[in-house]
Amino acid sequence: MVQIKSGSMEETIRLGERLAVLLKPGDVITLEGELGAGKTTFTKGIANGLGIKDTLSSPTFTIIKEYKGDLPLYHMDAYRLEHSEEDLGFEEYFNGDGISVVEWAQFIDEFLPNDRLDVKIEYLNKHNRIFTFSPSGLHFEAVAAELKL
Repeated sequence: MVQIKSGSMEETIRLGERLAVLLKPGDVITLEGELGAGKTTFTKGIANGLGIKDTLSSPTFTIIKEYKGDLPLYHMDAYRLEHSEEDLGFEEYFNGDGISVVEWAQFIDEFLPNDRLDVKIEYLNKHNRIFTFSPSGLHFEAVAAELKL
């Protein structure tokens, strides 16, 4: 487990950019945090780091948004899938050629791969957040260790 403090939106975006360069096709990142914690801002940083030029927005109503960059980014919001047993083809994304970032991942836990990076974002105040990176699998342990530096 690695904890990193962010003191601004810009720092949160830079943290996402730092993470993006450590990722490889098929990687899955889950994001946990209350509304307004910075999940979408962090994902914008990942998108920047992947060379995505499109404006990223929360996929709340579409569930999955796809973006093209150096690697594809699959931004998912599973909030509306609570109490749903519908499989929207998650495994194709999780085993695909891009990076999957899943907000509210607890609602699709049965579809998530074992190897992934779980990120908890805690809202401290208007500007400050604590990011807790909990890796599962050797690749993500190395990613988390690199972020710590």
